[in-house]
Amino acid sequence: MSIFVNPTQFGPNEDLDRYPRALEQDHDLCRAAGVNMIFMPDASEIYPPGFQTHVEPGPVAEPLCGAVRPGHFRGVATVVSKLFNIVQPDVAFFGQKDFQQCAVIRQMVRDLNLPIEIVTVPTVREPDGLALSSRNSYLNPADRLRARCLSQGLLAAQAAYGEGERDGQRLLEIARAHITEVDQLQYLELRDARTLEAVQGPVEQPAALCVAAAIGPTRLIDNVLLIPPPTALADHELELVSHVMGRQASPHPGGGQPS
Repeated sequence: MSIFVNPTQFGPNEDLDRYPRALEQDHDLCRAAGVNMIFMPDASEIYPPGFQTHVEPGPVAEPLCGAVRPGHFRGVATVVSKLFNIVQPDVAFFGQKDFQQCAVIRQMVRDLNLPIEIVTVPTVREPDGLALSSRNSYLNPADRLRARCLSQGLLAAQAAYGEGERDGQRLLEIARAHITEVDQLQYLELRDARTLEAVQGPVEQPAALCVAAAIGPTRLIDNVLLIPPPTALADHELELVSHVMGRQASPHPGGGQPS
């Protein structure tokens, strides 16, 4: 397993210096999960003096977090390609919570012909629905309670979709009606689950309902997938779901790149 807080995906006014680094807890989680080896390089090893080559992602990196955090996914694509080249994995696991990151990495692996299987790990949630995130540690008790509204809105829209609602604007309204406790709503959008293009009209293809918001000084992201039942999908659409999600892994709270 690799553990690395990547400086190139943080903006100049973001939280690189205070980003949580719970290395002892990480080691305990790794032991419990049966990890044999941890690769935990120093930043100077990954970016030595004179480093100047970067991986520039395409349109899939432009909306959502890409619009709010310019250069973020350039840093993600660069460091992940370097980690892949160093470690040479057969399979790499990334959390669904960082859905756009998963899409960027899948696109990079496909475009650069990297012989790696990308596995999406379902989002792990607290009992009250809040998605697990390193940044949750920033939340004071009052903000922690307010943060629940993000998952409440997403899950309410997902439930409505499961009951047959297909109107995209209505699904956004259902989610937005719950997301009332945030200090800044950066985005709440429906995106095609493969291309991340905006969904216009009814949601008839696999889609991701994505949110980013500030709770106090803490920026949180979350998403849910809206996937039609298999019986409603044509063969090519079933292939699309497999393409979007990769091979589903069992949820586990360890690992991943910082959001």
